[in-house]
Amino acid sequence: MAKRFPENFLWGGAIAANQCEGAYLEDGKGLNTADMIKGGTHTVPRKITTTLEEGAYYPSHEGIDFYHRYKEDIKLFAEMGFKVFRFSINWSRIYPNGNDEQPNMKGLEFYDRVLDELKKYNIEPLVTISHYEAPFAMVQKCNGWASREMIDAYEKYCKTLFEHFKGRVKYWLTFNEINILSRPLGAFLAGAVLIDDSGTFNNTKVDSKQLRFQALHHQFLASAKACKLGRSIDENYKIGCMIAYHNYYPYSCSPDDSLLAQKEDNITNFYCSDVQVRGEYPFYAKRFWKENNINIEMEEGDAQILKEGCVDFYSFSYYQPVTVGVNPDTNDLTSGNIIGGIKNPYLDRSDWGWEIDPKGLRWSLNHIYARYQIPLIIVENGLGAVDKVEEDGSIHDDYRIAFLKGHIEQMGEAIEDGVDLIGYTWWGPIDLVSMSTGEMKKRYGFIYVDKHDDGTGTLERSKKDSFYWYKKVIESNGENLD
Repeated sequence: MAKRFPENFLWGGAIAANQCEGAYLEDGKGLNTADMIKGGTHTVPRKITTTLEEGAYYPSHEGIDFYHRYKEDIKLFAEMGFKVFRFSINWSRIYPNGNDEQPNMKGLEFYDRVLDELKKYNIEPLVTISHYEAPFAMVQKCNGWASREMIDAYEKYCKTLFEHFKGRVKYWLTFNEINILSRPLGAFLAGAVLIDDSGTFNNTKVDSKQLRFQALHHQFLASAKACKLGRSIDENYKIGCMIAYHNYYPYSCSPDDSLLAQKEDNITNFYCSDVQVRGEYPFYAKRFWKENNINIEMEEGDAQILKEGCVDFYSFSYYQPVTVGVNPDTNDLTSGNIIGGIKNPYLDRSDWGWEIDPKGLRWSLNHIYARYQIPLIIVENGLGAVDKVEEDGSIHDDYRIAFLKGHIEQMGEAIEDGVDLIGYTWWGPIDLVSMSTGEMKKRYGFIYVDKHDDGTGTLERSKKDSFYWYKKVIESNGENLD
């Protein structure tokens, strides 16, 4: 029997500007970090370029053309019954160079139109302020978040958003998956930091933990300032953090494996949210810094800024667990969202090797809520898969429905457990560019977009079987999962 969800539960979906909007230089927009990352595949890594290479394919430049098709797409979301729609604002569409004297009004007007369309269908906006889209000019100027200069630029950007959209947006997220900066991939992706000039998108051999964790400190300060500023502008604003959450399993019953899982859980999952929710660095940070030769440069007043800028709610992405052990067999590893791990023999895997673990979501919700006791929102959860278009145009994605059903069932169990879960936004309700590989073949959507990995396609939208299934779920508030 399906568990009962709260009456005003926020069902919906989530996208990011850099993976959907396109129009990468239209209406005054400047280049951002995503615009400088070429396409790749599951086996061929994406490459970062510091100048645009003629003839190279950069997926973000067109995305799925949400910039011109947002009305059509939002109408489809409304047909599914969305209560909430999470999207990001493209910083370089508002401030093309990151720190321009005045905002680009055409950029603000675009998001005005998006919000108008959402209001027409009574869909609540959930806005991510920074989602892997820092202005590239700030990389060139100060190496992005490695510099405190970014804090003031970000605060100015936030002030513009908070004032311009006052009364129209209630829920805000300061940074998407802020904890990705704790991993090498996050340097450029999340931190707009170039550690070397190799152009490697995810290189663990060329890395600087010092730069990454210093950049994180600057983002913590920026997030805290944004929380305080936002609430001073509109007391109704609810501002949250966003974490790429992985539940950690020890590979064996060995105490060493359990201690490793606990350590990874602390550093990868909770290091960032402890600061953002509790307003101070956690007890385990000092030892971590010492063992990794990290010296966080703090200025007088930083601790007070963090304490005064705690978030109102905790949001997170959940795709799959990570199993860790002190002596892993390198032939027994699996891939995943940012982090891989040891293959878990109890779990199935997606086409891209990501493990599927609905019960891990229930475990995670309980684990997070026990720690913080503030409202939770799952703002990303999804299945990237290869979809086959039949001759009649239909797409039978029963695997996506099965994935979604399993996770919704476990969300219901967590709510029964007592977790204050207030919303769920499926990642990629419409097919979009994959962040990790730059592919279109890796499809998440309930809505199919006719676009392919070489950039070709009509961009025509069509409904998959999962479109109609999710519509029934929302109509029944999570009770009809047949």
